[in-house]
Amino acid sequence: MKQFKIKTINAIAREGLALFSERFAVSPEETNPEGIVVRSSKVDLSGYPDLLAVARAGAGVNNIPVEEASEKGICVFNTPGANANAVVELVYTSLGIWLRNVEKSIDFCKGLAGLNDEEINKEVEARKKIFKGEEMSGKTLAVIGLGKIGIGVANAGLHHGMRVLGFDPFPALDNIHYLDSQVTLARSRREALCDADFISVHIPLNKNTRGYVTEKDFLEFAKEGAVLINYARGPIIDEDAILAALASGKLKGHISDFPSVKFLGHDKILVTPHLGASTAESEENCATMAVQELKSYLEFGNIVHSVNFPNVETIPTVDVHTRLTVINRDQPGMIGLISNMLGSEKINIMNYTNKSNGTLGYNIIDCSGPVSEDVQAKIKQQDGVLRVRVIPLEIKGRG
Repeated sequence: MKQFKIKTINAIAREGLALFSERFAVSPEETNPEGIVVRSSKVDLSGYPDLLAVARAGAGVNNIPVEEASEKGICVFNTPGANANAVVELVYTSLGIWLRNVEKSIDFCKGLAGLNDEEINKEVEARKKIFKGEEMSGKTLAVIGLGKIGIGVANAGLHHGMRVLGFDPFPALDNIHYLDSQVTLARSRREALCDADFISVHIPLNKNTRGYVTEKDFLEFAKEGAVLINYARGPIIDEDAILAALASGKLKGHISDFPSVKFLGHDKILVTPHLGASTAESEENCATMAVQELKSYLEFGNIVHSVNFPNVETIPTVDVHTRLTVINRDQPGMIGLISNMLGSEKINIMNYTNKSNGTLGYNIIDCSGPVSEDVQAKIKQQDGVLRVRVIPLEIKGRG
């Protein structure tokens, strides 16, 4: 059977890489891969003519040129939810550090080195009042963006004794049934923001969300003295608008996982160095999901958790000889065109599955016999077809 070449970029957790079978040759040095597994490094697609898919071991895909990938018929996967718990825990860790002045109090304790116990106790009792903080319980939390992470943050807010409002500007209804019934779904961004003591933003970065948090239509709706939390992506925040809101008192503080020149050293901003998904468990979960997605696509043409192709998966029956996949621009008549071309070549179609995401169509066609290179070439030449792939199926037990 064909062996697939896989390139790894960044350190991918070994628990994930262990899922690759002998059908896969995996190396960070691979120069012409059919699949790539990547974490945070930017991916340049221009040097990989045989590339079929890129799997990002993480939720965001802003390090991958998704539009270019679509035009080249390259499937891009991410791993939604695999790092959710890690991010949720860090949101509350950082909020607790901010509210209780933990960072400043630790620095104070470090400054006590060299004193004896009596002197230390005297200093502590005299100065601890300057670190007096506040509690989360009884406050109102607004969560903007209700994906896997946003829902986790919202649900955890209830366990911290808060009233929680949720709003999603681009809702994915598949996620909503995980939301605790005690979370109030706001009907607008304004409704979510106006009473919130804490605002936690969890939306993906794309052309629609860059600069999403700015003064107009966002901060102008916020309650005076709110704390804004960003553990999503740095560019969704308008940094100048945040600084202006902090200066005016509109925001009391900002907690961010994305250090920048403008934010570092600001006494009202707490920053962490992009630690959201940096746990051993999260990296293992993301790598495992990414490898499973890539394997299923390369071996069977199935798509799960793609950000640019429609998701579709089917199990071939024992009688299927060849699986044909076709990626095309979403336009009328494509199913009939492909079916007629296969029929004219006397190729029996045992199952035809087509899905569209409104931009691209994806076809899985199971055939009882082989599909020649000439037939593949004829389909590829049709207007709107981006890529044609044949997957010979060698199923154990077939006579």
